[in-house]
Amino acid sequence: MDPTPYLEGEELLLTTGLAMSGWRGEWTAYVTRLRDAGVAGLGLGTGLTHRVPPRGLIRACEELGVNLIEVPRLTAFVAISRRAADLLEKEESQAARTALELQRQLTAAAAGSDPATAILRQLSKSLNGVGCLLAPNGQVLAGSPGAVELEEIRNRIKTMRPQGRHAALTLSEPGFVTVVQPIGLHQRPESYLVTGTPGRPTEPQRRAVGTAGALLSLVSQQQRDQTDTRRRVAARAFALLLTDDQRTAELLLDIALPHNPTILAAHAPTASAEQSVDDAVVDGLVVAEAACPLAVLVEGELFVVSTAEGAERIAAELARLGLLVGIGNPAGPQGHGRSPQTAGPDGLGASRETAVLALAQATAASPVVRWSQLVREGLSALVDDHLAAAFAASYLESLTEEQLEVLRTFLRHHGSRLKVAEELGLHRNTVRNRVRQIEAQLGDSLDNPQVRMTAWFALQYSVAGGPGRW
Repeated sequence: MDPTPYLEGEELLLTTGLAMSGWRGEWTAYVTRLRDAGVAGLGLGTGLTHRVPPRGLIRACEELGVNLIEVPRLTAFVAISRRAADLLEKEESQAARTALELQRQLTAAAAGSDPATAILRQLSKSLNGVGCLLAPNGQVLAGSPGAVELEEIRNRIKTMRPQGRHAALTLSEPGFVTVVQPIGLHQRPESYLVTGTPGRPTEPQRRAVGTAGALLSLVSQQQRDQTDTRRRVAARAFALLLTDDQRTAELLLDIALPHNPTILAAHAPTASAEQSVDDAVVDGLVVAEAACPLAVLVEGELFVVSTAEGAERIAAELARLGLLVGIGNPAGPQGHGRSPQTAGPDGLGASRETAVLALAQATAASPVVRWSQLVREGLSALVDDHLAAAFAASYLESLTEEQLEVLRTFLRHHGSRLKVAEELGLHRNTVRNRVRQIEAQLGDSLDNPQVRMTAWFALQYSVAGGPGRW
């Protein structure tokens, strides 16, 4: 006889053992099936088929960890069922009262001045465990992680995040259960609630976690509304700064901007077609807001107003998030006698423009590019190497190696034919003739500065190893 197809688990199975008359070695397999079905215990009626519980049954229950209860003949099975039902009803009623009390305590905690911290403190107490709130990047926002393995949770959140609010996680270890669930009312989670309980949580505790998640989502929405308002003000202040109205911008922000500020521009390497702003850009905005006086999103790109000294540090943090970053030229006088509040050639408008130009040169291999670095490297820093090499090959293809040597020497000596003759050991007339031949091939005079610059640029990329090698 196999009753397991009719079981759901946690039942007390009652049997008279009628079908088990004469069993010897069958008990172990029978009890194994009951254990695997998750029964709470086995009740054997004695005085009918079996005078006392068979030794084989007792031994199998002891070895497999299944509770065995002897039910004397005078005890009716229906009486046991009624008693069990009464106990379950009392247990469910007590669980409901406990859950209601836990919900009341969590709701009261949410009314304080620091609702997130108060909710998590009360939740940890209710769970006899731990509770904390993590940012999408894994930073602890509130509460204490306690025994929770944060590094693993951070890695799990990275895989959960693209699924939005519909992803949750339960990790079970011997003696400890960790639950991770998204917080927020929008598809993009604002944060993640992480709870840990010693052992399997009870029904009231599971309800408490659900209530805490709902309350934290409401708190998160309130904070999001405040953040959105603050960011709209910041965007307006940024626009004012670019039009040389620093005084009004500082009044809006209620701060004093640093002297000689530097603007950073950043965006994700690739944009997702499913979202207007990449998650990494939003994470970068949060990081920049905490570290800099002003950070805004403009059409999916992040702009940060930083001190010149802090620009490198914030750029490194944004790069660690996977963003490409351009650092603009610092605004302010810098030896030009201009006020640090002045927009224009040396102001924030120019700093923003140079930041965008530097950002255009950033790659996954070189995620942070400084405009000052590009200026030092010259025009070659602004041109794609493959495109430049193709241009050089086409521009110089009609010149012989001998002519290329004369051209290099001519440019190196700033057009002095005498110095070219001395270096190459040629007569001045020979040099003059060869320069004319080169000009004929190039189609213009080398006395033209534009032609010299173009020839210099082409020669840079005509040498193996790239620009600056000759």
